[in-house]
Amino acid sequence: MDIRKIDDTISVAPQITYADVAEAARLGFRTLVANRPDQEEFGQPAMADIEAAALENGMTWVYMPVQSGNVSDADVDRFGAMIQDSDKPVLAFCRSGTRCTVLWALNAARTTPTEDVLGKAREAGYDISGLAPRMAQQPGNR
Repeated sequence: MDIRKIDDTISVAPQITYADVAEAARLGFRTLVANRPDQEEFGQPAMADIEAAALENGMTWVYMPVQSGNVSDADVDRFGAMIQDSDKPVLAFCRSGTRCTVLWALNAARTTPTEDVLGKAREAGYDISGLAPRMAQQPGNR
């Protein structure tokens, strides 16, 4: 499992498996978030199986699918509210971790300077610099 810490509240990862959930719980993650639609790709683990593993391991499960390459402002709003209200730390996953990072970044850009957000994403291994113009337009960052 390739967990990439963004900050003390959230880490992101590429697709996880049923077996990875116990390890995530052991590492202290309290909330598990799936930003990948079920059956997005052939052979992808079923979200119901990962949900069952999360619950078996005492984690809160959040299924918040977002279409790759099509992150809406409503998606960012939901993600931001979920981060605010969730038990932390949160582990969010999708196909590569990028979608989760984009959701986090667009939400974070509402209260944090764009360069700081881009730097945290870069430190986690995600180059989302192409989002800078959209980040600058987030409410609170105008």
